Amino acid sequence: MTQTIDLKNHLLLAMPLLTDELFKNCVCYICEHDEQGAMGLILNKPMNIELNDILSELDITSANQQHHDIMQGGPVSPEQGFVLYRGDNQDVQNMIVQDPIRLTTSKDILSNMAKGQGPESAIICLGYAGWDAGQLEAEIANNSWLTIPADEELIFDTASNEIAEKAASKLGIHLSSLSGQSGHA
Repeated sequence: MTQTIDLKNHLLLAMPLLTDELFKNCVCYICEHDEQGAMGLILNKPMNIELNDILSELDITSANQQHHDIMQGGPVSPEQGFVLYRGDNQDVQNMIVQDPIRLTTSKDILSNMAKGQGPESAIICLGYAGWDAGQLEAEIANNSWLTIPADEELIFDTASNEIAEKAASKLGIHLSSLSGQSGHA
């Protein structure tokens, strides 16, 4: 019997052998992981879309220009928006990933952000990454991903183009030292 590890509130750092354009060099935050599978959001793949574009599409009026990059959260349900945020926004339905990190699909949070009343730290994604039961564990066993315990600073206070390098440094490695070759000891 294989022991399941809980990767909720962990980052996945793509290894060089992952060459699919979406997952190449990606950092994915795992929001949910159980015996049925896993769900996460890619944090470092900005799309050519800003929050104002989304607000306009949803007919939400913004009091000011919202310069907030939208991330490609993953290949599943790319039309669905997800907001990963830090804080306690009780007026929107949310899931607590690891207090105070929360996840919501509610449009209300976007309305709050447009009014300047949203969370101070938020990452907005379109789509998510999903794995069936045992799939993520198999990918990790095949050296497709490194796992790193997540922390708020790394998620919310690190530029998307720096998150992979900073995540790797938490393990004491440099991205440039990772090889596309894999093996098992």
